[in-house]
Amino acid sequence: MLTNAAVKAARPRSAAYKLPDGLGLHLAVLPSGSKSWRQRCRIAGKEQTLTLGLWPEHSLADARAWRDQVRARLDQGLDPRVVPATSTFEAIAQRWHALRAPDWSTVHAADVLVSLKRDAFPAIGAAAIGAISATDVLELLEPVAARAPATARRLQQRLSCIFRFAIARELASADPAAIVADELAAARPVRRQPALVDLGEIHELLAAVDQLRAGAAVKGAHRFLALTAVRLAVVRGARWCEIEDLDGDAPTWRVPAARMKLAAAKKADAAHDHLVPLSRQAIAVLHAARADMHSGDANMHDALIFAGRGAGRPLGEAAIGALYDRAGFAGRHVPHGWRASFSTVLNDRLPEDRAAIDQALAHTPKDRVEAAYNRASRLDARRRLFQAWADLVAPAGASLAVAN
Repeated sequence: MLTNAAVKAARPRSAAYKLPDGLGLHLAVLPSGSKSWRQRCRIAGKEQTLTLGLWPEHSLADARAWRDQVRARLDQGLDPRVVPATSTFEAIAQRWHALRAPDWSTVHAADVLVSLKRDAFPAIGAAAIGAISATDVLELLEPVAARAPATARRLQQRLSCIFRFAIARELASADPAAIVADELAAARPVRRQPALVDLGEIHELLAAVDQLRAGAAVKGAHRFLALTAVRLAVVRGARWCEIEDLDGDAPTWRVPAARMKLAAAKKADAAHDHLVPLSRQAIAVLHAARADMHSGDANMHDALIFAGRGAGRPLGEAAIGALYDRAGFAGRHVPHGWRASFSTVLNDRLPEDRAAIDQALAHTPKDRVEAAYNRASRLDARRRLFQAWADLVAPAGASLAVAN
């Protein structure tokens, strides 16, 4: 059995080692010098290692009392990992999310929380964060990796951030998510996003989606995305306060730099806001969305234009893509594909406007000097391009159905 003197005298080595105390309790000494109390036990027939916390915050007497509580709960057929709500993985993850969310876009913050609720909380949410093992993390990530390797890697990174958040606050002593990073399947090679570049097929897609039964918000967002050729997250996070001069002579969507795909320094500079001149067809979509708002929301200047389920929540990340799959275009076109459609169709017809087309898509010039010094907006040229694009894909008189 251990003594207080032996615990205090334990020195780090080149590799982690254990000092046993008995009945599964041991002191883990890491190369960093960190010492934590851990308990081996069998839960539901599987060997687990639970972590109480760090020494000297938790004394040898504390660790033995905790070991006895664990064994008592096991004797009663109870899971010793069920702990006070404030110490669970879910509680700590919610604290981490609340702290980080103000620095993220609304859409990204929602996506992070949704991924945790969908894939992490059901598996480890109720467990004490310090008792979660690398095996636990791997078991929750493997099914995610089987259906979407990139999603699994993003989730692993988020889990690792949460564990590091807990370690910094001495709520955990290890990051099991970092341990399993190499066990995930290697990311698949980046492939071009499926996109329709034939106008006939584009018309077929738009017509097919019009015939589907779906909510007004998702259909409106799909149409607006097709007409503006921005990134999906930009449409999902679009707010009424970003629309300028809607019924005037120069209707424009000013996308804040903070919501664009930019370097962190540029995101803080309003000079990098992205301006999207609105075609007549895009304006019609916005008027339909405004008409569909509840009367109590009509004056909510900061409201989402295309809200998802629940007040203030953006549309789900997969909602528009699911429309295209239901319309019979799975594997042929995805939401991000509208950018390729816009670029290909307009470059074929208006090759002399290549620079304006790239600027309309918020592409950074390849020439670094030009990127640094050329601040011309070419807004008039872009307005002409967006109207030409809208007239090609949704000519006057074409359906603008957005309701179910």
